Amino acid sequence: MSLSPAFSERSFGDLPGWDEDDHLAAFAAFKRSAFHVLTKPYRTGSLGVDFNAFAGAYAEAHSVAPANRSEARSFFERHFVPMLVPADNGGAGLVTGFYEPQVEASPVRTERFTVPLLSRPADLIDIDDKNRPAGTDLYLAFGRDTPAGPVEYPDRGEIERGALSGRNLEIAWLADKVDAFFIHVQGAARLKMTDGRLCRVTYAAKSGQRFTGPGKILSELGEIPIAKVTMQSIRAWFKTHPDRVDEILRQNRSYIFFREAPVDDPALGPIAAAKVPLTPGRSVAVDRLLHTFGTPFYIVAPTLTAFDGEPFRRLMIAQDTGSAITGTARGDLFAGSGDAAGEIAGVVRNAADFYALVPRGLVERRGA
Repeated sequence: MSLSPAFSERSFGDLPGWDEDDHLAAFAAFKRSAFHVLTKPYRTGSLGVDFNAFAGAYAEAHSVAPANRSEARSFFERHFVPMLVPADNGGAGLVTGFYEPQVEASPVRTERFTVPLLSRPADLIDIDDKNRPAGTDLYLAFGRDTPAGPVEYPDRGEIERGALSGRNLEIAWLADKVDAFFIHVQGAARLKMTDGRLCRVTYAAKSGQRFTGPGKILSELGEIPIAKVTMQSIRAWFKTHPDRVDEILRQNRSYIFFREAPVDDPALGPIAAAKVPLTPGRSVAVDRLLHTFGTPFYIVAPTLTAFDGEPFRRLMIAQDTGSAITGTARGDLFAGSGDAAGEIAGVVRNAADFYALVPRGLVERRGA
């Protein structure tokens, strides 16, 4: 597989704000991926950024410890060449934000805590071309195992009405349906348990149906103008329309199942699709079918100032993915954990330029 001809080479001097970025923070995130691939390599994306071409950078990252930002910047400049990634539509790319919510939860159902987070059911199986029932949605990646073969799994509405009751799948109980829904959207959460523990849940599987966001539904109903759809505006609408929460949320048929995970380092996020803990402000979710995990991306979004009050110009590492993150110049920026991170992530929807840092040897081979 060769590098996509759509990538166009740039110099580091062409990257706005490159010299002012904190490359040391980006290196710390990159190094986590470098150590993970000693156990299992990443799959090369269809745009041709060959995982094997990272070998030199990963080898140095295993032993090097940059003393400052300048040394970290030199590491990236030595091993990589910036390549402008064109957007699918020919215009600018797009960034959104995600975070790890932190909510209060109970290990048992109580009068206050009535909304469960569920673990993966035993009869939920992966679906692929080998076992996909004829006539079913090609999107479905999960289904229910039955003696007659796989069938579509119950969707959100059916599960919330009790389709899986009595199977002891409850990991924890929350007090609010909207909190639970946004944990489903983010795919992870820290739970402050009523017994004093701090624990984490992360994505384990999903029911398989397509995701439909409440912002899209509410804008189509004329409730919130599309330009003003944010996590905060959606939450505010639900707060003033509690009688319509089920009506709106159950139109998103996809339902997420979780597994418990430790909080080893409170400064880092959950372990995500690239199998390393997410780094606030330095990890980005990308389309994993197109891109290769571990790839550094320099992202420039002049209208995005939510992170630090300055136009967003940062080196990020591709370490997660998501069902809504599709396309060449499309990224979801990890803002961190807790309410403050949620305030940042909830308002991010900005045009952006994406520069993939491609291993230098791969670029040289393309030129030859």
